[in-house]
Amino acid sequence: MAVDATLPYDDQNIFARILRDEIPSRRVYEDDYALAFHDIAPWAPTHILVIPKGKYVSWDDFTARASDAEITGFVRAVGKVARDQGLVEPGYRLLANTGLDSHAEVPHLHVHILAGRPLGPMLVQNDSRR
Repeated sequence: MAVDATLPYDDQNIFARILRDEIPSRRVYEDDYALAFHDIAPWAPTHILVIPKGKYVSWDDFTARASDAEITGFVRAVGKVARDQGLVEPGYRLLANTGLDSHAEVPHLHVHILAGRPLGPMLVQNDSRR
């Protein structure tokens, strides 16, 4: 089920519940602005999700409403997690979905950090949409 990025924030989404410790997670990093944890259904050998602690539905929502400190703290947290996990070499991919076409599934901004194997092209080519 994809998420409409214009919907209001849902306090019962899975990431909100993880932030409240209602659902356990394998945390790798936490500070005042962000929480990072292993994805329970990984797409790569390393698959970590980084979420802001504020109530933001999407990247668009976050960049429009978050404070400068929240934005800076969150972006720095993503980089710190990648460095601390030893992902800089040979590389990693960041992925953040917004809206129905992207297949966003959880209405809370999150960045996927994917690594540990060659990840292939960014998008599968589909001639029917050209």
